[in-house]
Amino acid sequence: MLFQLNIPTPINQQIQLPVLVTKGIELFVKREDTIHPFVSGNKFRKLKYNIEEAKRQGKETLLTFGGAFSNHIAATAAAGKIAGFKTIGVIRGDELGKDLMKTLSQNKTLKNAFDNGMQFQFVSREAYRNKTSEEFINQLKKEFGDFYLVPEGGTNALAVQGCEEILTNEDEKFDYICCAVGTGGTISGLINSAKEHQKVIGFPALKGDFLVDEIKPYVKENENWSLQTDYHFGGYGKYTPELIRFINEFKEQTNISLDPIYTGKLLYGIIDLVSKDVFPVNSKILAIHTGGLQGIDGVNQKLKNKNQELIKV
Repeated sequence: MLFQLNIPTPINQQIQLPVLVTKGIELFVKREDTIHPFVSGNKFRKLKYNIEEAKRQGKETLLTFGGAFSNHIAATAAAGKIAGFKTIGVIRGDELGKDLMKTLSQNKTLKNAFDNGMQFQFVSREAYRNKTSEEFINQLKKEFGDFYLVPEGGTNALAVQGCEEILTNEDEKFDYICCAVGTGGTISGLINSAKEHQKVIGFPALKGDFLVDEIKPYVKENENWSLQTDYHFGGYGKYTPELIRFINEFKEQTNISLDPIYTGKLLYGIIDLVSKDVFPVNSKILAIHTGGLQGIDGVNQKLKNKNQELIKV
């Protein structure tokens, strides 16, 4: 049975910007971010069937991986608490565990996860690179006992199955479905559920073309998708004053908050492509808001330390 989470049906909010009117484009944002403060957007979708499977297997503990400001860590802790699981987060950066109370006082993501009952295992960045190895997993089993393993970012076949439920019958009217891309799970689900006339466009938050190979194993035999690789702003976790300015202006114009890791880059990219006439006139575009807003606090800490413009929430 699905873990109990009161899920509102995400609305499609139309975006009214001058460039869209000028170019004859309709843009809507699917507000998946409204599902839950922490288990929001694609995180709920990815965890839904994994939690069902963990229950089916009779597991009592969920174990997963992430960085210090990981949306996935916060979501797994919250979902685990709702569903009655113990949760363990293997966190990149062993220095964070030297004074846990100090870390929690400075990191809202980990504090929220901790408050939701998550136990942390801080590991060095070098050790973290081996997190998928059999030796590493076996060591975790020796230390923590039996657990259900959720991969970093949450992407696996069950996560893709959950993401296939993002699009509804109401969304058939759109010509383009756009989403940010991290580990590839969300776009894989969208590719599988998109209609024949629809094109799915992913906006990777990371540098490089390797994501194509990450996505292919999860998708059916269709060629209705592509990646726009020019909007990573330097790579994962990277951002520029221009991106922060765009996010704040977008918030003022639409009352929709965006994060600088994923959704900010997505909407920046879409608007830029519209301005460059990449989309035909009268195109209808649906952008998937995948949540992740809890991570803004960590980014604002870094911006404040550099005396730079903060993200408005």
